[in-house]
Amino acid sequence: MSSSADSADGSVSRLQFWTLYLSRFAGGFGSIALIIVLPKIATDLGIDGVAFGLLYTAYTLAQTVAVVPLAWAGDRYDKRIVLLGTLVIGIATYAAFSVVTDGSGLLAVRAMQGVVFTGMGLMTLGLVGELATTGTRASRIGRANAASFAASIVGGLSAGALYDYFGGSRELFLLITGLYVLTFLATALLLSADETRVEGFPFADLALNRRILTLTSFRAQYSVAVTLVRNWIPVFAGYAAASGGLAMPAFAVSVITVSEKFTNMLLQPYTGRLSDASGRALFVFAGGGAYGVVAVLVPFTPALGDMLGLPSTLPVLGAVSAAFLPLLLLNAGLGIADSFREPASMALFADEGSDGDGVASSFGIRELVWRPGSVVGPVAAGWLMGSVGMESVFFVGGGFAVLGALTFLGVLRRYHGASALREW
Repeated sequence: MSSSADSADGSVSRLQFWTLYLSRFAGGFGSIALIIVLPKIATDLGIDGVAFGLLYTAYTLAQTVAVVPLAWAGDRYDKRIVLLGTLVIGIATYAAFSVVTDGSGLLAVRAMQGVVFTGMGLMTLGLVGELATTGTRASRIGRANAASFAASIVGGLSAGALYDYFGGSRELFLLITGLYVLTFLATALLLSADETRVEGFPFADLALNRRILTLTSFRAQYSVAVTLVRNWIPVFAGYAAASGGLAMPAFAVSVITVSEKFTNMLLQPYTGRLSDASGRALFVFAGGGAYGVVAVLVPFTPALGDMLGLPSTLPVLGAVSAAFLPLLLLNAGLGIADSFREPASMALFADEGSDGDGVASSFGIRELVWRPGSVVGPVAAGWLMGSVGMESVFFVGGGFAVLGALTFLGVLRRYHGASALREW
């Protein structure tokens, strides 16, 4: 990686940033591991039906409830202390996962995992945003996000294998617990105290911030797009052919799913640096619009594979579909598009809070704006899949992304001037 951000950040130790990157990695690894092994754990404990659905609802609700108090505490007090406290809860939570024996216990620790993931995300991004200078903020956030994507890739490919190897999840959770302990020690020893203090309730002021409202005009719509497209790519790849899917084997679905995270991980440190230099609003607009364009092409991958005469059987993966390679490339393209948007968007939110208005609360608002779309999106996608057809999910998702980008452009020009796209 280039040292330009390191030199520009002046007196801030490089080790402090790497400590925060480690925290992002630990949070991402724990999250993806649960996504993969939770159905197996539920099966082992005899949990199904509504009780199984509650495991996901509890996680989402806990995240939503935790945003405001954790962000407030981070701005009002020392973010480092709040992060350390969150890591302690994380250690206890993942240790508890290894010994839970019934549905109510699993539900409780699943909810605590939501609190831990939210707290770590808000505090690490808040600290990165404060430690970085204005000219390196998106680059630093891009590196932090790359660490999280790396964890998703490593965890996504290894969690299931570890579960199968050990014949259960206990050893996997002990490994995650150890990773959290290491992260706690690194944070306690290497991360300096956060001396920023914001009095009052910064959410109230930031919620009316004109720039944040402008960003919200894009983000509220884009959350629907990403929730639909990102979650339904693996559904499209693995679902039964009779229901509109491609019925690919599980490992092939994993490879396709990971491709988006892989390109996102590789590019975010560099796209973040480019947006620092070229205008972050431009990257939000371009990345969001491109995401929508790529998304609407997904349903055409079977026809494209057939037209090009691509193989429907591949070494290691087995019988896939002629759509495998086009779908793999398109999902990787979604990661490329989102790598332009994400660090620039995060840096814009951090800009509004890092001047003393409350950077953790700024990220908290960003998180809350995402919630309605992420909750409504899966329900809408399920209805579309059953009533209209699988391909409609991607058309609607892509449409929301393009509409969000155009709305953002219109609001920018109307309230901030024609030059705002390049000046922000």
